[in-house]
Amino acid sequence: MAKLKTQAGVREHKVVSHEKWIAARKALLANEKKFSKLRDQLNRQRRELPWEKIEKKYVFEAVGGKETLADLFDGKDQLLVYHFMFGPGWKEGCPHCSFWADHFDSVNFHIGQRDTTFAVISRAPLKEIAPFKKRMGWKFKWVSSFGTDFNFDFNVSFTPEQIKSGVLPYNYGKLKMEIDELQGVSAFYKDSRGDIYHTYSSYSRGIDLMNTTYNFLDLTAKGRDENPESSQDWVRHHDEYKD
Repeated sequence: MAKLKTQAGVREHKVVSHEKWIAARKALLANEKKFSKLRDQLNRQRRELPWEKIEKKYVFEAVGGKETLADLFDGKDQLLVYHFMFGPGWKEGCPHCSFWADHFDSVNFHIGQRDTTFAVISRAPLKEIAPFKKRMGWKFKWVSSFGTDFNFDFNVSFTPEQIKSGVLPYNYGKLKMEIDELQGVSAFYKDSRGDIYHTYSSYSRGIDLMNTTYNFLDLTAKGRDENPESSQDWVRHHDEYKD
């Protein structure tokens, strides 16, 4: 028996002949194909969700001045927004949101070819966001929703009353936690009349699809190799890793 040591303990793995390995791999492949078909079905169901019209006019603080939600589409019909945990007065953005954000610039090379643009939105003022963005070396569009209801309307920022209650409206349920900011992703569509619709939002584990590192690690023997009792406790800002 070969043993693989992980943070969660020691797992034992059989070492077999090539023929038996191929047989086991084919069995897994059958399940992978079933999963791919289920994922395709889920993606279709996501696209078939009803839309809700955005009636409120949100105005954000951007590098070039004030921009509306419509402006963020930048000539495209579709907009993806990452709700980044960075509240007013924070010295730096959330390390875990930063882990996700390290993947965003490469996506921007391609999603524009599919009529889609992307932006990151945080509640911290732009003057607090800008130095951190420069430190991280990111190029993606990042605007501030400071002074607007945007983050609160999409349940990624919480009022003092909500925080004090210890029960937050998050991920279409109630989360028992005292925190002022959380993460998520939202999708919008703008029609030929300029009307904007909210088509999708996801939170918690739903944002995993935006993290390429996790998709890479899921292919390995050790997987994400995270302590299940304190998941992501290994994550740092990318300029703080020792190696």
